[in-house]
Amino acid sequence: MANQRAKYDDDTIFSILDEALFCTISYAENNVPVSIPQSFVRIGNHVYLHGSVGSHFMRTITDGRTVCISVMLADELVIAKTAFHHSVNYRSVVIYAKGEVIEDDELKYEAFKELTEKMVPNSWDYLKPMNKKEMAKTTGIRFSLEEAGAKVRQGPPSHEEDEMDLPIWTGLIPIKPVRHAPIPDEHGVKVELPIHLKF
Repeated sequence: MANQRAKYDDDTIFSILDEALFCTISYAENNVPVSIPQSFVRIGNHVYLHGSVGSHFMRTITDGRTVCISVMLADELVIAKTAFHHSVNYRSVVIYAKGEVIEDDELKYEAFKELTEKMVPNSWDYLKPMNKKEMAKTTGIRFSLEEAGAKVRQGPPSHEEDEMDLPIWTGLIPIKPVRHAPIPDEHGVKVELPIHLKF
């Protein structure tokens, strides 16, 4: 069953990465495992991250070591007749790659724009433009998707033959995240909510 869930085609991998807002980056430092959650965006055959130029984390993941980047989208809780057969319908991607600092300013700018648009669609042109000082304070890093694989579980619960007639409810409970109405801060209340934030 586990092997049937493995997927290596670009369409599956890209679609999961494009839908997910966050990933977890894992690596070893001084023989201690470290995992850091991070926002990201996919552009072509790479995923892109950003962070402060002074960040120890950002320097560490670009020092030549291989890191593991994982993403999971949980779609439904799978409810069976026994706890043993309970499961989760999910889509996940795992990537093994080395971080590469983005030196090209145009590519760096594009990565920031794409990440912003992914997190808050149609917001880039509405916001105050990113300036050179802000760009200089931010590190952009990319990772190749050459060593990436997906695992997907979709479908109804499994049942044993002797469980079929048990009067126990079975099925799926959707658990997909939902964006709710924006909540303004003290400055936001003074400005009309822009169209791109009206869900």
